[in-house]
Amino acid sequence: MSAITKNNFYFLKKLAKNNNRDWFNDNKDEYVTNHEQMISFADSVLEEMHKHDNIETVSGKKSLHRIYRDIRFSKDKSPYKNHWGGGFKRATKLLRGGYYYHIEPGNTIVAGGFWGPDKEDLARIREEIAIDSSELNKIINSKSFVSNFGKIWGEQLKTAPKGFPKDHKDIDLLRYKQFCVVRNFSDTEALDKNFHKTVSEVFKAMRPFLNFMSDVLTTDINGEQLKKLK
Repeated sequence: MSAITKNNFYFLKKLAKNNNRDWFNDNKDEYVTNHEQMISFADSVLEEMHKHDNIETVSGKKSLHRIYRDIRFSKDKSPYKNHWGGGFKRATKLLRGGYYYHIEPGNTIVAGGFWGPDKEDLARIREEIAIDSSELNKIINSKSFVSNFGKIWGEQLKTAPKGFPKDHKDIDLLRYKQFCVVRNFSDTEALDKNFHKTVSEVFKAMRPFLNFMSDVLTTDINGEQLKKLK
C-alpha cells in the first residue's frame, strides 16, 4: 500500500499516549506493520520525484528517519518520536537543498530548503541578496510559490546581520538564518490515496527556489562555478 492509512495515525496516537519502551516492545509487531506501510508510501513519493528531479536517495526506506529519539541532551526523555519523518537528498554537488516530509495526526507537513546553512553558505546567500534580489523576489512572489508556501520560513535575526545596513531594501530577507519552505496538510488530505503524488508535486513547486539557491551556492559573485566543484 502506498497510501497513508488511518491505522498509521492510530498507531502514532497510541504511541503518543504510551511513549515508553515497555509499551513499544509489547506492540512491536504493530510498529513493524506501520513502518513497512510508511516505507511503501515513501517509495511511491520517490518514484514520482524521479520524474522531475535528480535524487540521490536510493529508496523510501533510506529516506525514512528512525523513530527512536536521541535523548542524550534533551529534557524530554520520551524514547520515541510521535511522527513518521523522512527526507530526500538531491544528487550531485551542483543541486543543493533537501526535501522533508513529516506525517503526524494534526500536524502533517511537507517542507524543503536550507534548515542549517553553514557560515560560508549563509554569507554567500546574503551576499547575493544584497547585490541583486530581483530573481529571488520574483520566485517567492510568484503565484505558484505563494499558493503553496505563502512565504519563506525560518529563524531571523532581530537586526541586520553584521556588515549589512539596517535600512537595506531587502533587510527582511537578509535577516533570515534559515531559508525553508513549508506546506501544511489536514489529516483528510494526508489520508487521500494519491497523497504521494501531492507530496511530489509540492516538492516540484520548490524547484525554482532550490535551483536558485543551488546556482548561488555553487558559484562565486561573478557567476563562475566554484573551483572545488569542477
